[in-house]
Amino acid sequence: MNKHYDLIVIGGGSAGYAAARTYREHRENVAIVDGGDQLGGLCILKGCMPSKTLLYVADVLHHAQNGKKFGLSIPDAQPDIKAIHERKKKLIGEFTQYRVDELESDRFDLYKSDAKFVSENSIELNSGETLSADYFIISTGSRINFPQIPGLDSVASITSDDVLDIDYIPKSVIVLGGGIVACELAQFLNRMGSDITVIQRSKNILKDASTQASDVVTQAFRDEGIKIFTGTKINKIVAQNESVNVEFEFEGKKTTVKGEKLFNALGRIPNTANLGLENAGIEINKTGHIKTNEYQQTTNAKIYATGDCAGPHEIVHIAVLQGELASKHILNKNPQPLNYDTMVNVVFTDPQLATVGFSEKLLIENGLDFISAEYPFDDLGKSILMEAKYGYVKIFVSRTDEVILGAECVGKDAGELIHSLTIAVTLKATVSSMLKAHWYHPTLSEIWTYPMEEILEELENKF
Repeated sequence: MNKHYDLIVIGGGSAGYAAARTYREHRENVAIVDGGDQLGGLCILKGCMPSKTLLYVADVLHHAQNGKKFGLSIPDAQPDIKAIHERKKKLIGEFTQYRVDELESDRFDLYKSDAKFVSENSIELNSGETLSADYFIISTGSRINFPQIPGLDSVASITSDDVLDIDYIPKSVIVLGGGIVACELAQFLNRMGSDITVIQRSKNILKDASTQASDVVTQAFRDEGIKIFTGTKINKIVAQNESVNVEFEFEGKKTTVKGEKLFNALGRIPNTANLGLENAGIEINKTGHIKTNEYQQTTNAKIYATGDCAGPHEIVHIAVLQGELASKHILNKNPQPLNYDTMVNVVFTDPQLATVGFSEKLLIENGLDFISAEYPFDDLGKSILMEAKYGYVKIFVSRTDEVILGAECVGKDAGELIHSLTIAVTLKATVSSMLKAHWYHPTLSEIWTYPMEEILEELENKF
């Protein structure tokens, strides 16, 4: 049996659902093929929503346990991990059900199956059934990475999937990796009561952030008791009785740490291995992502790729925008390619780390003439009274026309604070225009006015 569609979307997560929904607003005859154990996609099931649910609980617990700073006596603030787990399951269940209801609605034909290309315009399902389409959008997401590290494949390890479903507190956890997921969940486990050791290959955790930002988060982690080893090389991982030993090189010396659990937090890779891409003339790039142009078209012009399997940024709102872009391009709606120069990023550690637009490193690499200024949270009234003194804000401004090119924030609620600068960067606002706005006192948001004023004063003195 060969059923034909105008569009088949492979993957029903954030990117795939956005693509199917957008296309369906204009035309019918759309199918979604999803082979996951559960419908919903990574963000809802094993990513953003469960992780942020748990991180917020850990934040509340941390405040309660440090109540004395605020003159509060909270004698027994302890986590009930089973209750935390049940609350998370309930919330995620509600989010998931909404997505499932949408996918299973009569707007789409839904196939709960894996898909493999057998030609340039047809796929085969697990049942052996063949489907064909005028266009395809691949949105298969990513999967846990298991790199070639001596011993990793021979010892029991947990992944982010396991941590998000945890209903007990391990006595000790060794975290392999220092990326976003590694850092967020390492801090969660630490605040729940686990003894945490982070082992990172690069010289800094959160290596894609600036060294200054990474240093702030590192200090906060160490102040909370998390042990961090950076610039390492793992020699071997071995199981010993009911624990795991990791032997690695650190500062020229052989070091060994022991833990009850080993957390493989070494990132994710595009989930494309079994799609039969070669049968459809689809190429992948050096990072393993499906090669696409600015409209998400692959090397087969009738097939698009969006979300984590396409990159270059594995962020949910980017995946949604890519899905919408792909469908609009198929529909000839003249969409504009995404502008990654104004992209926002947030890391939900405590302190949070958020950036928008050009980083200082990129500005230097591109030879742009800019001026920067920063201001610390430990000198701001609102953050001082909140005992939220880690971090700073930093702004990068064009020296020629005062336009704000980028911003960096490390501190309390950085993920919320960055959005005022996201608007500024996207709309090419100047520091003069931003300072015309009312910035209420005392708020965390007013911290942005201090580096703006410093930059404006320097630019005015120039003339």
